[in-house]
Amino acid sequence: MPTLAVDGLVGRHVLQLSDLSHNEIRAVIELAGAMKRDYAAWRGTLSQRSAVLLFEKPSLRTRVSFEIGLAKLGGIAVYLDHQGSPIGQRESTEDYGRNLERWADVIVARVHDHATLIRLSRCCRAPVINALSDLAHPCQILADAMTLEEHGVRLDAMRLAFVGDGNNVCHSLIELAAITGGSIVVVTPKGYGPRTDVIERCQRLAAVSGGTIAIAHDVSAVRGADVVYTDAWISMGQNHGASRDEAKLAAMSALQVNTAMMRLAEPNSLFMHCLPAHRGEEVTDDVIDGPHSVVFDQAENRMHVQNALVTLVLGAAPRN
Repeated sequence: MPTLAVDGLVGRHVLQLSDLSHNEIRAVIELAGAMKRDYAAWRGTLSQRSAVLLFEKPSLRTRVSFEIGLAKLGGIAVYLDHQGSPIGQRESTEDYGRNLERWADVIVARVHDHATLIRLSRCCRAPVINALSDLAHPCQILADAMTLEEHGVRLDAMRLAFVGDGNNVCHSLIELAAITGGSIVVVTPKGYGPRTDVIERCQRLAAVSGGTIAIAHDVSAVRGADVVYTDAWISMGQNHGASRDEAKLAAMSALQVNTAMMRLAEPNSLFMHCLPAHRGEEVTDDVIDGPHSVVFDQAENRMHVQNALVTLVLGAAPRN
């Protein structure tokens, strides 16, 4: 188990990265690293434990990494497809959650509206883990944090530039910098930045950790970054109408991550993307397939950090 004390994680909901302390993030990464090195010691850790996966959005990485990951630990994963039937439509979210908690040890939900997660967490005794919402993507950023450290970037010293739409991934990256004491600059067109309430809340966290958060509108702000991160300009499930989407794409076009932008960053800077990528739109092939890209390391590490997180919130221990 991790060397850091994490008893307080047992039974907790994780809806945003800021639901975890710096030490708890470190504990998840430490345990994920141990699992990644050798799952043999963790075989059977989640024997007779079950997770329900509630997905209102399609998925490759999230679904496969949870299903295969939990199987590696001896757990049971049940997938419920809500793409055509949003949670709360057939019966109230509260009634739904109170049924699930009688069977499942943990509820993993990938939803459109973050409020759905809040309603589930308020009515469920079983821990609820956010596998993506319109507000946050904590599992992705835990994987990103693990990937950064694997590639020699200390979280408390990182200089990360997020380029593009101020979306859920952006919000959770801001939380990461604010909690760990790192530095993030969000480069985005005016009108497309992260939510003001997220920035204000994270500024308070950063005042304690020593982290820095900046918002910029010109690609020159990437200069000196040791990590350049981007995401899709129009997130999955967003539907603003053709004309508004075209306006957004036009506004974002100057922020494509290409070779010229990467040259502004540090010579050995990493390129990150949570995937799926729209090649030729927010990133060019030569960057995402280039030597500085760690996008598939990020994808791989999703499984390990999710396994670690589920293990810790369930208070499970290895069975040798």
